[in-house]
Amino acid sequence: MGGRNMFEGFVEERIEGDGATLFVRRAGPKDAPPLVLLHGYPQTSAMWHGVAPILAKSFQVVCPDLRGYGRSDKPVSDETHLPYSKRAMARDIVAVMERLGHDRFLIGAHDRGARVAHRLGLDHPDRVVAMTLLDIAPTREMYAGTTRQFAEAYWHWFFLIQKHPLPEQMIGADPVGFWKLKCINQARGQNPFSEQALAEYLSAFADPAAIHASCEDYRAIMTDIGHDDADQGRKLAMPLLVLWAQRGVIESCFDALKLWRQRAELVDGSALDATHYMAEELPEDIATRMAEFFARHMNTQEAGQ
Repeated sequence: MGGRNMFEGFVEERIEGDGATLFVRRAGPKDAPPLVLLHGYPQTSAMWHGVAPILAKSFQVVCPDLRGYGRSDKPVSDETHLPYSKRAMARDIVAVMERLGHDRFLIGAHDRGARVAHRLGLDHPDRVVAMTLLDIAPTREMYAGTTRQFAEAYWHWFFLIQKHPLPEQMIGADPVGFWKLKCINQARGQNPFSEQALAEYLSAFADPAAIHASCEDYRAIMTDIGHDDADQGRKLAMPLLVLWAQRGVIESCFDALKLWRQRAELVDGSALDATHYMAEELPEDIATRMAEFFARHMNTQEAGQ
């Protein structure tokens, strides 16, 4: 699988999570604050290839493949899809960071990874110093606010939750074609992906187990919303920076800051001139904004081991 040259100087290893062993890329000064970067669908940790090396100059950067994706384990699921709930995925991240010696850490996350980050911050508030979320609004509110415009743009949400094996069989007939259709359409017909990153994405997604696991990620939606409802209005307590794509669905269909302020105590953010894959379109800008935001809200002792 491609992608090694994208993360020059990064260690690549598999680290045990909480029920799944995750593939992890990591680098950075040992005395620097720890920062975990979480990817989205249908990608891998390779999506951070432009951002992570910049941040690794001043943070201990940890880039895992989420369970079900890339080179990470793909646990057997069940009728509740609980093994692919954001709660289960968040526990993996907490466990991996603990094994690396980090009890408290920063989070940068995109797409599905940002949904994992949201749940992690609610379930494990003492673990997270601050987080930056890219191009999402809260899951429950996005479903509650579904319109025809949103459903047409995010058709994959409603396709991937269909019962097994319908989406698996259709995607499996041409996984490369499906991947490009979904992602390049969401990038307004452009290809923002580097050759090496794209090779990794397509290789990983060709695995039938990855196709099934990623469908389970979406099928877990009702379990995830149940966890949200059980919070009874409890909000994220740590500072939150929300960045979203000016040429994306969050901008056109939702009021991102309003929705996040319903779910978090301290929220700042803005739209950037990009499409959904903003970390690959604007890596320097994303890295700079993350670093400046995190620097304002922590110090090495607070976010250290």
